[in-house]
Amino acid sequence: MIDGKITFDRMARWLIIAAAILAVYFTLDYLSAVLLPFFIAWLFAYLLYPLVKFIQYKLHVKVRAVSIVLAMLLVIAVLTGVVWLIIPPMVEQFGAFTKLMTRYLHDATHIRNFPDAISWWMQENSHEIEKFLKSDNFTSTLKELAPRLFNVVSETMSIIVSIIASAITLLYMFFILLDYEYLSEKWVTVFPKSDRPFWRELISDVEVALNNYIRGQGLVALIMGILFCIGFSIIGLPMAIGLGILIGIMDMVPYLHTLALIPAAFLAAMRAAETGQNYWVMLGLVVLVFCVVQLIIESIVIPKIMGKKMGLNPAVLLLSLSIWGALLGFIGLIVALPATTIIIAYWKKYVTKEDA
Repeated sequence: MIDGKITFDRMARWLIIAAAILAVYFTLDYLSAVLLPFFIAWLFAYLLYPLVKFIQYKLHVKVRAVSIVLAMLLVIAVLTGVVWLIIPPMVEQFGAFTKLMTRYLHDATHIRNFPDAISWWMQENSHEIEKFLKSDNFTSTLKELAPRLFNVVSETMSIIVSIIASAITLLYMFFILLDYEYLSEKWVTVFPKSDRPFWRELISDVEVALNNYIRGQGLVALIMGILFCIGFSIIGLPMAIGLGILIGIMDMVPYLHTLALIPAAFLAAMRAAETGQNYWVMLGLVVLVFCVVQLIIESIVIPKIMGKKMGLNPAVLLLSLSIWGALLGFIGLIVALPATTIIIAYWKKYVTKEDA
């Protein structure tokens, strides 16, 4: 533990350090909307830099800006290929599902032309419809729907703002990659010379932790994607390979793949409608695949891969994801494991003195 008595000067320094940490935290929280695109751009630049360097030096593209553009186009092409592998079959399955539902409604209601049936019903009940439109119930319903309509408009504006923020992030990333080496070396000059060795060591440790996390989580996501492809193929789920690939990509952020239950349930309905199977049995098989794969990943893959890469107990992994996710949201889930590894390492080094 820390040696020495607790003096007034030491207590004052601790209070000043704590106040400085709180001030930095609240400042970052206040400026989060402005700083978030920059930090995301730096993370993407860090991930894209090896590819840019390969294109520039191995493929002899001497102009850095051209190398950056080629790297970005290559990544976009890969992502487009993945989307093309997943989305068109999903649209095709949705079209087939719509046809099945229409046929089912025709058989159940014995109505062959729904637009004509709706028009006839409106003509037959025009008096009741007019009476309802003039009633107090309709007015109160409009009053209830107005705020919801405003929320829809607000959400639309949020999407527009997100698109603009994405464009700004790409611009940030381009300029960061343009002078990546210079920025990586010179950022430490903002600190006093006496403190620079500490910050260089810190950023080196962060880079090692981030590399370990990306490699480890990438391997976990690959194994998960393969297991889901096998499981979905065994139960005969439509788009088994495409959905498995999508789940593997989603798992680059831990536990984000659980959202894939929604399209999986839809595909289970498609399978049940096409084959005449009981939908709940098919959905149960889908849930069973999720449970079995999750059990294998949690009990075998993550402890063996991420536990060794990050040096963290599985319980600590889950706790760190919960805490960082609550603090920083989606970005917190990405940085949770490397950040926790760094904090534990520096706590052992500077507080408990275990490395001393």
